[in-house]
Amino acid sequence: MSAEPTIRRWRDAQGEHIDVRGLPPPEPLVAILRLVHEQGLVGGADVIVHHDRDPALLYPELVERGWWAERVEGALGEVRLRLSRST
Repeated sequence: MSAEPTIRRWRDAQGEHIDVRGLPPPEPLVAILRLVHEQGLVGGADVIVHHDRDPALLYPELVERGWWAERVEGALGEVRLRLSRST
């Protein structure tokens, strides 16, 4: 029996990372928006998302919350995004 995919989070110089690869929809969207909300409350750093597909439904949600996304280089087969607050 294989283990269910889980959400991984860590922090480094780039910001707060969240890895949602392997999770079924809508779990990645919910987890990312929860982290964006937390970071907004504490005035935290950028959020780096590690995803296995382009999260098209995420972008309008980010705009609504005053955030934006840019694609950054990631591992082969990974969609990596940097989420930042709009200024």
